[in-house]
Amino acid sequence: MEDEKIFKIVIFIALVGLIGMIISAGSITPREIKIKEINRGMIDEKVTVTGLVEEIKNSRTGKASFITLNDGTGKITIVIFQSVKNEIERSNLPIEMLKYRKIKITGKITEYKGSMEIILEEPQNLKIL
Repeated sequence: MEDEKIFKIVIFIALVGLIGMIISAGSITPREIKIKEINRGMIDEKVTVTGLVEEIKNSRTGKASFITLNDGTGKITIVIFQSVKNEIERSNLPIEMLKYRKIKITGKITEYKGSMEIILEEPQNLKIL
């Protein structure tokens, strides 16, 4: 009988914890960092950076756009794949209009050919300041 009570208490605590995690998961926001702070230990982490768009290039295949973002501490490439670019441009914001504008972007840190990059995964994670 004592084991049954303990088991019920453990199940109750586990359920409360799980529900709490689900509720709070929507309110967790990626941390805002400076570009110079980005390192290989942060790969796959979601972060927010703010900076000036210095350059915009398109891939040879046209399947991605690359934004060079400078926050005064360093530069990083922001990768925007075609599907996300299309969604951004549907809201009457051509990617080319971002040049020389200050933006805030939230994305996932990756590494490509030895360089750190941030991938914009959702169009609403790009804000013009």
